[in-house]
Amino acid sequence: MTKEEHHPDLKPMEHTLLLPKEEMLEIRRRGKKITIGIPSDFHKVEYRVPLTPEAVDLLVSYGHEVIMESEAGKASSYSDEEYRHAGAIVTDKKQDVYECDVIIRVSPFSSEEIDMLKGHQVLISNLQMSAHCAETIQKLQQKKVTTIAYEYIENDNGCMPVEQLMSQIAGSTAITLASEYLSNSRNGKGVLLGGITGISPAELVILGSGTAAEFAARTALGLGVTVKIFDDNIYDLRLLEEKLGQRIFTSVFYPKVLKKALKSADAVLGAMSVNTTLKFKVSEEMVEKMKKGSVIIDLNVSQGGCFETSKCTDLNNPTYIKHGVIHYCVPNIPSIVARTASIALSNILAPIIIAVGEIGGMDNYIKNSKSFRKGVYIYNGILTNHDLGEKLNLPSKDIELLLAVY
Repeated sequence: MTKEEHHPDLKPMEHTLLLPKEEMLEIRRRGKKITIGIPSDFHKVEYRVPLTPEAVDLLVSYGHEVIMESEAGKASSYSDEEYRHAGAIVTDKKQDVYECDVIIRVSPFSSEEIDMLKGHQVLISNLQMSAHCAETIQKLQQKKVTTIAYEYIENDNGCMPVEQLMSQIAGSTAITLASEYLSNSRNGKGVLLGGITGISPAELVILGSGTAAEFAARTALGLGVTVKIFDDNIYDLRLLEEKLGQRIFTSVFYPKVLKKALKSADAVLGAMSVNTTLKFKVSEEMVEKMKKGSVIIDLNVSQGGCFETSKCTDLNNPTYIKHGVIHYCVPNIPSIVARTASIALSNILAPIIIAVGEIGGMDNYIKNSKSFRKGVYIYNGILTNHDLGEKLNLPSKDIELLLAVY
């Protein structure tokens, strides 16, 4: 696989690709060398890695240095030797990784990991609001770091590329999970998630009409499942039908209609749009009236969940039973297909790092890219995410105002 095939959207550096080598070297001299640290996430039951060996090779060719914690890519089927061959420094010393200029990981940073930071660094990771408390945010502020939630980053078209790709993966994977947990292999009801001649097809209810809902519906319909989709925006429902290319059952959240659909559902998927305040939750009373042995998969659990009965689990212990209903509430479902998800992340993050280096550092990049700074939630030690501040009762400031000062 060529670098161009692995990174199909290298827009931040397209203008350099056609230049003579001498000019490219001159551009790199004017840019800023970045030391990038990649810690292991395995102990957090997170199997993705933010940069693949191909991405490391690309970054090293631009003069950047990548320091990997040993076996950081093992769960994604990337060996330390592959990273060394790509030009990374692989170390057993965790502290070496946490002293880098830019630290990229998938999971949020824990309190103990924040203590290892030297300060005045850039951290890029998943935000996962439910994983934070006031103490961790205040520790990050004390370290005067700039933190970026990659799922909030937008491109010039106003889309969130990481969120979209992870939602595609999560939506498709959720149907595989629903099928698995309805089967006898997982002590389910023994129901086939699909259609068989002479047998009524299984029923799937999807809450939401965004990217995850689209890919879940597309996968389920391909299996012959009866799909019912609910959302609070009729325009989004119509748009989803157009994308699917067929008429399906759609409705706004009328309580009576939803209760009826839930009662007959074999699987229910919570897939409200990410990075928005959830306006609706399925009450515990509604869950109680669902069929015994049915499955709930909540893709929004890291935001509080679509169901009143939801609580975060992990891939070591992904499910629990409440009112006879199997609940699958893992916040990082794309980790189930870690290699695919890692390549998707890498395709987005590697070009961003190259662009940061070319423009002279993260501060310059944040100031020059309005779409990128949508992902910034702490800027030089100041909290800039109002939703997070409100949730944790911490003061926050508008980043646009801060940039006028710095």
